[in-house]
Amino acid sequence: MIHPAALDAADPLAHFRERFALPEGTIYLDGNSLGALPKATPTAIAAVVEREWGEGLIGSWNDADWVRAPQRIGDKIAGLIGADEGEVVACDSTSVNIFKALAAALSLRSGRATLLSETGNFPTDLYMMHGLERLSGGATKARAVSPEDVLDAIDSDTAAVLLTHVHYKSGAMRDMAATTNAIQEKGALTIWDLSHSTGAVPLDLNGANADFAVGCGYKFLNGGPGAPAFIFVAKRHQAAALPALSGWFGHAAPFAFRDDYEAAPGIERFLAGTPSIVGLAGLECGIDLMREADIVAIRAKSLSLAALFEERMAQLAKAYGFERIGPDDPTKRGSHVSYRHPEAYAIVQALKVRGVVGDFRDPDVMRFGITPLYLSHADIARAVAILGEVMQSGAWDCADYKVRAAVT
Repeated sequence: MIHPAALDAADPLAHFRERFALPEGTIYLDGNSLGALPKATPTAIAAVVEREWGEGLIGSWNDADWVRAPQRIGDKIAGLIGADEGEVVACDSTSVNIFKALAAALSLRSGRATLLSETGNFPTDLYMMHGLERLSGGATKARAVSPEDVLDAIDSDTAAVLLTHVHYKSGAMRDMAATTNAIQEKGALTIWDLSHSTGAVPLDLNGANADFAVGCGYKFLNGGPGAPAFIFVAKRHQAAALPALSGWFGHAAPFAFRDDYEAAPGIERFLAGTPSIVGLAGLECGIDLMREADIVAIRAKSLSLAALFEERMAQLAKAYGFERIGPDDPTKRGSHVSYRHPEAYAIVQALKVRGVVGDFRDPDVMRFGITPLYLSHADIARAVAILGEVMQSGAWDCADYKVRAAVT
């Protein structure tokens, strides 16, 4: 049996909990749609708004180095994902960056027209593929097959394969190096969605020889709601990959204001419009905090927390019909655990009222995020105990809990 108190007493990451502003009595198991607020973030954003904007005005583009924020923060992200400086920029949203990566991959694979992904992938990944298909008038083809059939489905027309490293529902984690190699052996390029990986599991994009990757800033990086995302482009592709969104910040000389477009020589060509400076300031706080922690220790604690969660859930699963989804091997999962139940939505709402914040994924998935920087083993034990109380009392069976909100 796992003993929470002993594990918490020996936790090398325990001190990070005080660096986050979480409401008293809340066990935050969002999984992970929004990371918690670092205590340093409000001060940093206030400095940008009050001093750099309020006093420095337009001069802060140079004096506060706003103009280089996407590259500076991108280089910090690079250190978290196994990339080199000059291979990542922080900008736009994950969806927009997926579009950029897909279009760039097509530009590198002349004569190939198919974009391939898996069914059940996060919807925006598939939507962007279909958007490019419509935009091309059908010249580009979007295709999705079952997860186990992806590699076999690659053919001579496949330009790129877009896959999520850690699946947003099940938490299933692909072997990045082996999958990348298998894709590239067939002449296609890889695009990895790292939204549920960055800051949660060790990553080595260059060690895996990845081509492109994207990820968001508001989950494990704790950048805030709608925080800027990022895009990785391997240096070997940067000179030849053509950005479809050829905005002025991606120009070789943006302040020359020329009519003709000339792509910047490096990763900067994947910038588009004016960067969101306030959003980037919040993101940088979350990244700086994450960079203080050891990702190996983060992963070890994540596995320990998840093991406790599953141990405590075992009896509830038998009694109330919860079905854990995802690989049985915890090392092949990311940093959340998910269970199916016919009344998943109502149960999640009942938990929230009692201070346990998980989330729901349609049609019947309860998802619980394991965020080692601000969760303890005691939190996990208490959360599962509260879930047991909700089920035993039938508290979930309330009409108000069954009314779907706009955001689930």
